[in-house]
Amino acid sequence: MTILQKLLGATGALALSTGAALAEPALIFDLGGKFDKSFNEAAFNGAQRWVQETGGTYREIELTSEAQREQALRRFAEAGNNPIVMTGFAFGNVLGEVAPDYPETSFAIIDMVVDQPNVRSVVFNEHEGSYLVGMMAAMASETGTVGFIGGMDIPLIRKFACGYAQGVKAANPDATVIQNMTGTTPAAWNDPVKGGELTRAQISQGADVVYAAAGGTGVGVLQTAADEDILSIGVDSNQNYLHPGEVLTSMMKRVDNAVFAAMSDGPGFETGIRVLGLAEDGVGYALDEFNAELVTDEMQAAVEEAKAKIIAGEITVHDYMSDNTCPVM
Repeated sequence: MTILQKLLGATGALALSTGAALAEPALIFDLGGKFDKSFNEAAFNGAQRWVQETGGTYREIELTSEAQREQALRRFAEAGNNPIVMTGFAFGNVLGEVAPDYPETSFAIIDMVVDQPNVRSVVFNEHEGSYLVGMMAAMASETGTVGFIGGMDIPLIRKFACGYAQGVKAANPDATVIQNMTGTTPAAWNDPVKGGELTRAQISQGADVVYAAAGGTGVGVLQTAADEDILSIGVDSNQNYLHPGEVLTSMMKRVDNAVFAAMSDGPGFETGIRVLGLAEDGVGYALDEFNAELVTDEMQAAVEEAKAKIIAGEITVHDYMSDNTCPVM
């Protein structure tokens, strides 16, 4: 090899490594927008933390229709963005078709499993975190009736509901759990008016604590609960601050950590399935200055004991998605 060939080879290698270093990650938000104060916003916060810690930049898009899913994925992949992170189960089928066309691109999907060699699938044990906030709801309730309002009626949201109901019944076997879903289409994630209507309907049935697992729709649930002077429970992001002293707690689902990890690991990251539950700090309940006066020492002690037993395997919280049944509903 001549000196010139060596120099050209070194230059080529330098160009490739520089290009890889400059590859921007991309984040695709699901319907409802990145400022839904819930699921999408948790993803946004994770990306922002990555920016703050690394000084990097990323590209993003907020979907406004189902038709944009494949278009957004292909556009980012063609542009060289890597890795590409997407929020929501609804990307599953599209990603399964797109990922094989871009084998050098790393994809991360949250809330769905896609079996492709270049895909990281991140799922959560939402039923475990929901069990804990269900216990808190039962202990805080004065009427013995609590509510659950889900977004789109899918097995994933019934997984939240079932875990919640199990926690309620563990704390108070005689309690009543009222359950409503907002709708059967993606519009159910962004309908705060309907969320408020369902909340008032549950209040009329005696509910004095309502847990919302409904994306942007949940903002309407929490607002109505505060207006009607009952307690609410937020989801995904810590929503305690939205109505200080009125939100009992929030079931934290650390979507932010999943996005941060994918962006930090970068192109070529480890793929496969990652399951984040209580043991991995993937789910939990929020305690801060906005709800400290609502959560009694007795309540916190009971929840912490249950958390330890779930992690140790002494308490098994049934996963609705394992068989599409709930033993207590």
